[in-house]
Amino acid sequence: MNEIEYEKAVEKLNLWAKAYYTEDNPIVSDEIYDKLYHEVLEFEKNNPDKILLDSPTQRVGDKIKEGFNKAKHLNRMWSMEDVFNFSELKKWYEKLSKEGIDEFYIEPKFDGASLNLIYEDGKLQKAITRGDGEVGEDVTKNAITIRSIPKKIPYKDLIEIRGEVLMSFSEFERINQERISKSLEPLANPRNSASGSLRQLNSKITAKRNLLFQVWGVGKNSLKFNKLNELMEYIYSFGFQKPPLRRVCFNLDEIEKTYQELLNLRKNFDVMLDGMVIKVNDLSLQEKLGYTQKYPKWMVAYKFPALEKETTIKDVIWQVGRSGVLTPVAILEPVEIDGVIVSRATLNNFDYIQKLDIKLGDRVTIIRSGDVIPKIIRVLKDYRNNSSKPILKPTVCPVCDQELLIEKILIKCQNLSCPARVVNSIVYFASKECMNINGLGEKVAIKLYESKLIKSVEDLYALKLEDLLKLEGFKEKKARNLLDAIEKSKNIECWRFINALGIEHIGEVASKKICQKFGKKFLEAKKDSLLEIEGFGEEIVQSFLEFVRVNEDKIKKLLEIISIKTPQTKNKSHKKSIFDGKNIVLTGTMSKPRNKIKEILEKLGAKVTSSVSKKTDFVIYGQKAGSKYKKALELGVKLLSEKEFWKKINHPPV
Repeated sequence: MNEIEYEKAVEKLNLWAKAYYTEDNPIVSDEIYDKLYHEVLEFEKNNPDKILLDSPTQRVGDKIKEGFNKAKHLNRMWSMEDVFNFSELKKWYEKLSKEGIDEFYIEPKFDGASLNLIYEDGKLQKAITRGDGEVGEDVTKNAITIRSIPKKIPYKDLIEIRGEVLMSFSEFERINQERISKSLEPLANPRNSASGSLRQLNSKITAKRNLLFQVWGVGKNSLKFNKLNELMEYIYSFGFQKPPLRRVCFNLDEIEKTYQELLNLRKNFDVMLDGMVIKVNDLSLQEKLGYTQKYPKWMVAYKFPALEKETTIKDVIWQVGRSGVLTPVAILEPVEIDGVIVSRATLNNFDYIQKLDIKLGDRVTIIRSGDVIPKIIRVLKDYRNNSSKPILKPTVCPVCDQELLIEKILIKCQNLSCPARVVNSIVYFASKECMNINGLGEKVAIKLYESKLIKSVEDLYALKLEDLLKLEGFKEKKARNLLDAIEKSKNIECWRFINALGIEHIGEVASKKICQKFGKKFLEAKKDSLLEIEGFGEEIVQSFLEFVRVNEDKIKKLLEIISIKTPQTKNKSHKKSIFDGKNIVLTGTMSKPRNKIKEILEKLGAKVTSSVSKKTDFVIYGQKAGSKYKKALELGVKLLSEKEFWKKINHPPV
């Protein structure tokens, strides 16, 4: 690197740092940033007289975001020196060994947003972001919404407690699904999402993000400890979350062994770890070693291989899932992430492609966490050129070549005979809530399909005893039981038959409504008549009509085999119950199977639904009732225990 290249690199790093630290919207991966940063660092070591004042090596973090009050740290918050391999670690270790240091405190390096908590008289007084190390942003109102930050601690003197604000992978996925559904751009990654959530001007948004706080050190304090591990144990006793691994190591081999152990455990954690922190354990030796302009000399971050990498989209293919839903998959220029060669990444759905404005030929950042399928999280539009081409929405199934059902987000093959969805359609058709064919689960369905005994649902009714006896694991009793269950399903309620077809958006409740209105003539149902059904909108009706159009001949063939029973007209003299016409939700563990309780409620005229809303009249709960119970409380929906329910209908629970 020459001087001109150095100046350009500093300019580029400053641009990237602003996007990363201030705007919480990175435009390159950590790996690309770190590579250029260390090239700049190397130039500055060889040319100390040419170091630019605005070089990122001369500061911590970046400028303060507008909209927050500035707040000064009592003691400076330092950054950390990074090492990326064993050779670099060994060089750092040997430098300290010459000083007679042989005891090190080890803990994970969490990838989030650094936060300094100031407590006095046992109360949280202020929460400040790292900022430039000297001055940060006062985010106290937001910090108090984080449940893992104690508002009070059993220590009265002034103390700074420092740690990392994190967002779990599961919370990151939840928020992004919600944002995409609202046509908002998805968040970039958990690290920047944690930082952006902490720095919201509206603390109500922060509170909804379920952030976590993980302690990693202290600033100003008057504690009298000799060893860092003992000090940290005392801090954890205040009620802060302990890291999943922490230990004291006494030589380089122990440090490397701990690193490999933590690296292997990395995929088991629901938060981002980007390395391991190694600190001199003797606190007096830390003071003696001191600091460089930017780093403490007594600590280092031993970084993990990057989970984010940059690559290029070569193509996009559409995979048909067992339910018929099509998922776009990006074919990538192969790249190694954490020892795994990645050549594909999920694109979720066409809506996701549009929101990120992804095109063929784009340079993108992908992320991989443990066994999670690699995912594109960012398009590097600065690299885009005329060779980038739009990704087109498919119109026919890539497997069976049939026309697709296309909705806002959903793209689905409705063809029951599509090889990509045959097994799943058979399993669903035979399930307890549908045709109730006992003994026909996924393993049996796969066996029947792979042996070419069935290619579609109607083939079930052509199975013979001698066919089944040829299959591995089928003896006469098992074979006869399955054939008897199939025979029994030839006489079934209308709603079960419609539900068994697996029409998108048409479940048990919708199937019953269709049967109540149209009976055996449901195939003749027209759009206007379907829209008259309570709860049926354009999307549900379109899905039903499209399915019937594609599969009408197959459904008619099934109806030549299967006799369906239509709903009985209600007895007008039937005594009304308090549940008649009411919307009911069941939650928790009951003394009877839920489907039995559901049947009882439906006989009483109730509508049993799966989710709680303002339209819900009662939530009947059993043991270990969870989120539905809480939602009912929030909405003011009437709650009934299972015991109260049985009492109200004058019916014993067992």
